[in-house]
Amino acid sequence: MKSATAYRTISEVSTDLNVPQHVLRFWETKFPQIRPLKRGGGRRFYRPEDVELLRRIQALLYEDRYTIKGVQRLLKEGRMSDPTPPLPEDAEEFGDIAAALEEGGVFDGGPQQSLSASLRHEITMVVDELKSLRSMLSRLSEIGDKKS
Repeated sequence: MKSATAYRTISEVSTDLNVPQHVLRFWETKFPQIRPLKRGGGRRFYRPEDVELLRRIQALLYEDRYTIKGVQRLLKEGRMSDPTPPLPEDAEEFGDIAAALEEGGVFDGGPQQSLSASLRHEITMVVDELKSLRSMLSRLSEIGDKKS
């Protein structure tokens, strides 16, 4: 196995990311930030930072469903390190509720409060449904990728 700082060939990166080589070459045309070294015969060697950028682009395109223009905008605005959308103003409260669910229902939202068993059950069901939907979308995406 290569060290983390080693340069990678296009076939290694393609295998690692499970993306065809022609897609990596296409991304190079759309994202000038990807600059592999090119040696004799046009062989590409990707630096670790190129591979990491490709991994983030892949996640944004395939998992978060950004368009190429959307990812280009994120790169231009320098928001690639944290591509997640901003949280709502009451995100801290949601974080407390999520932590409360994991700890059995008690959270600090001012005075000690407890989530009722029915509310905890309802939230758990919604989370399970969202996970199921995410899984279905992922499978559909894989089917679509195989067809194209």
